[in-house]
Parts: sequence; C-alpha cells; structure tokens
Amino acid sequence: MYKKILLPYDFGNSFDNVPDQLAKLTENSEGAVITIFNIITDQEMSSDVKFNGKRFNTITEDRIKDLKPFTDELDKRGLEYEIRFEAGRVITELLTEINDNDYEVIVMSNKRSKRDIKHVLGHVTHKVAKRVNTPVMIIK
Repeated sequence: MYKKILLPYDFGNSFDNVPDQLAKLTENSEGAVITIFNIITDQEMSSDVKFNGKRFNTITEDRIKDLKPFTDELDKRGLEYEIRFEAGRVITELLTEINDNDYEVIVMSNKRSKRDIKHVLGHVTHKVAKRVNTPVMIIK
C-alpha cells in the first residue's frame, strides 16, 4: 500500500504492535522503506556531554543498540528500513522532517504510560496530527 513511511520513534512508548501494522501497510508495495526517526533533545545532548562525556555519534550508536529488538522484529517480517537521528526540539525537528520529505503516511505509537490522564493523545502525537497534511496512523 505505502512505499514511504515515517515512524517517529520514542523510547518512552511501547512499539510492540507496530511491526505487524507496518507489515500490513507495506503489503504488496515493492521497494517500500520505513524511516525510523528519533530526535535527541538538546537537554539529552547537554546532560550526556556534561555527565557522560558522550557526543552525538556515541549517543546514536547507543540508540541503535537499544533499537535492536525492534529492528529485529522488522527484519523477521522482511521490512526495509533506515534509521535517522536529529538533535533539537522534538516538535520542530519532526515537523521539519515531515515537511521536507514526501512521506505517504506517518505511523505513531500512542501507548501512554499513565492511564489516568485526561487527554487521549500524547503531546507530540497531538501536535503532529494537528499540524501536518500527511495522513497520521496512531497505533495503540
């Protein structure tokens, strides 16, 4: 169905159901590529540099290792993907990525850690769904 999919990856959310949904979204789409996109916030960058002496490249290497269980699930399903990182403000970088590329659909996970909150969507999911013209699929 879709050939160019953006998956904003947040290490705080659960992505357990996402690989199956991505397989359905790319079914019968030869050459489909999923872009796994993660933003390293300025706060994370400054604290890692200050306390751990890490730089952007080291942080991304660590995150690729942390992504391994998820990417292994994509590999099992034969899905093609690329992993990209940016540093900056989450909403700003995400909207820039979406607006600068011709993604056919954006897939977001929305499993909230707190069940007693009054809003259904998380802050980032809400802002993205509200501000882009690209279809957004939110997976629980």
